[in-house]
Amino acid sequence: MIEVVSTKRSSGSECEPAPPAGPVGDRVTYVGHATVLLELEGKRLLTDPVLRRRIGPLRRQGGDPPAEVTNRIDAVLLSHLHLDHSDRRSLRRLDPQVPVLGPPGSGEFLRGAGFASVTELAPGEAATVAGLRVEATRAEHGGRRHPLSRAEAQAIGFQVAGGRRIYFAGDTDLFGEMKSLAPGLDLALLPVWGWGTSVGAGHLDPERAARAVALLEPRIAVPIHWGTFFPLGLARWRPEFLRDPPQRFARLVAERAPQVEVRVLSPGESTSLSS
Repeated sequence: MIEVVSTKRSSGSECEPAPPAGPVGDRVTYVGHATVLLELEGKRLLTDPVLRRRIGPLRRQGGDPPAEVTNRIDAVLLSHLHLDHSDRRSLRRLDPQVPVLGPPGSGEFLRGAGFASVTELAPGEAATVAGLRVEATRAEHGGRRHPLSRAEAQAIGFQVAGGRRIYFAGDTDLFGEMKSLAPGLDLALLPVWGWGTSVGAGHLDPERAARAVALLEPRIAVPIHWGTFFPLGLARWRPEFLRDPPQRFARLVAERAPQVEVRVLSPGESTSLSS
């Protein structure tokens, strides 16, 4: 059983002590889009699993995610129900006994995908799973699964804390309360684009994501939500949208928050958090 507790944050005038350094083996793998494998203190957490080659009209660029990504998963963190973040067929590749943490309103969908242990977390609520503290954070993003669907759930992000502290934004636009997550973040996983030639309200682009980094002040920032899915045939004509957003993000962070290290990972690449 996962115990859910409500947390109360300060306004930012009081600083929390920095957590101790985490294990040397801690690392993050950018699987693609918003799917990230977090390996912390020997535990494996998977965010927003989308593992197929095709999601509706969108096609995965490059190779498939390695099969071992879904092995020995200790928990799944689901930020919201949009099709490019909560793919039912991808979720069914996972062990149905894996605990899943999702936003308010997601329980019926997740249980329908076969999961036995589902915990809904509203922003400010936290649970301990696999020995790690996971807190839901606010996100500025719509929650309806798709325009014709009745399924709707709030969008959230997650903060994971053990020996290190990690923020996974899910999908969100910029909001001032991000600063309440600073200081002491080891890693911020921030969306910098989407799956087409533009992004609208409720999303971060490279400029707004760089402003988010200046608020969050993490030790490391890794751009996500780019370079993975694109409409069929469009990659040939507009390939710049598959490669340029994280590079622009890195340049803007160097201007706005030069103390933050940006690590641009291509889908499938990993980086150690111990250095």
